[in-house]
Amino acid sequence: MQRNRIFLLAAAAAMALAMPDPAAANQDVRGYLYGTVETTSGNSYTGLLRWGREEAFWDDHFNGSKQDEPATGRLPRGYRRAPRKVEVFGLEVSGPWERAWSQRQLIVRFGDLKEIRPRGSDRADIVLRNGDTLRIDGGSNDLGGKITVWDATVGKIDVDWDRTRSIKFAATPASARPAGQRLSAKVRTTVGEFSGYLQWDKEEALTVDELDGDTDDGDVSLPMGRIRAIERRSRRSARVELVDGRVLELSGTNDVDSSIRGIVVEDTRFGRVELPWDVFERADIEIAKDSGRGYDDYAPLGAIRAKVTLRGGKVREGRIAYDLDETYLWEMLNGNQDDVDYDIPFAYVKQIRPLGRRSEVVLDNGQKLRLEGQTDVGEDHGGIAFLDGGDEDDYVIWDDVELVEIQ
Repeated sequence: MQRNRIFLLAAAAAMALAMPDPAAANQDVRGYLYGTVETTSGNSYTGLLRWGREEAFWDDHFNGSKQDEPATGRLPRGYRRAPRKVEVFGLEVSGPWERAWSQRQLIVRFGDLKEIRPRGSDRADIVLRNGDTLRIDGGSNDLGGKITVWDATVGKIDVDWDRTRSIKFAATPASARPAGQRLSAKVRTTVGEFSGYLQWDKEEALTVDELDGDTDDGDVSLPMGRIRAIERRSRRSARVELVDGRVLELSGTNDVDSSIRGIVVEDTRFGRVELPWDVFERADIEIAKDSGRGYDDYAPLGAIRAKVTLRGGKVREGRIAYDLDETYLWEMLNGNQDDVDYDIPFAYVKQIRPLGRRSEVVLDNGQKLRLEGQTDVGEDHGGIAFLDGGDEDDYVIWDDVELVEIQ
């Protein structure tokens, strides 16, 4: 009987939360993804959007691999990929090119996009808010999956990627009625606290999304809106507190053990942080007070310009390709500190100081991090190319850099 009660309660809660809540008629909806999906058959559907079962908000990330090499920007014609050397302006310089170029990852917030144009099963052109177009392929399930649209007339429709001609983004109207509300959390870890919008297991971000697990009485799927807190008990299980006061110990799925894909927090101090199970201690969950920044809050971001001080005191300034890859302020500086992964928009970065296998990063808000584990901040850094000039000093290796100041 107890097992049946758990099933019935979870099912009833899921049904209730799947329906639009009349009491939430005045809820803030600016942060939800919205746009028009045009299909290859000539039809179009306009409404709230969701990428698979994951991204639903403008500050969520669209991921892929940059097709061009260099991926973005205008590098010198003499550039050549090589296992250990690269030719820049006719000069050979050493660098870890083979490893660096294997990580030409694109990460862009949906709010920084104007349009996505699929070009096959795992390729697309993306149009930025500033009008620039980039070509990407593979590297993520964001390409090739389904796009869900809640169209005002048709209702919910899942559009296959290979049937999609374009996705054009627009500001979310106040009349939009999402089925679920956004989650936020205060997350305690072994290395400190993080607070902000929550994406559990890189997926559950709404009150209607479900946390799966096994109990002694049977399997349960708990709507996130019914959960007050999640606490790690071991590598294999978690303690889940419900809003009605009951407590369940869950195991057996990647929602509640060390196989979790990551606990993502949109922390306003840093941008996006991803926490592994081993540092996670407890998440106190609540419905967010708002849904996040609206589409119109994302200004078009241009090129990365920087003042670069070299060892020995020489200073260069101008538009750069950082790590021979990132050239836009919306792009992400990636790194790890204390087993926590950070994705920080370059627009938030003030200074980067190389320190051997890591770098000290100072943000505009004064926060300081010592990041490592990625080419953006480590020994495998590809160096910096200056894109405005044309002399042999337009490329510098990372070992020669003392300080990068983003302008």
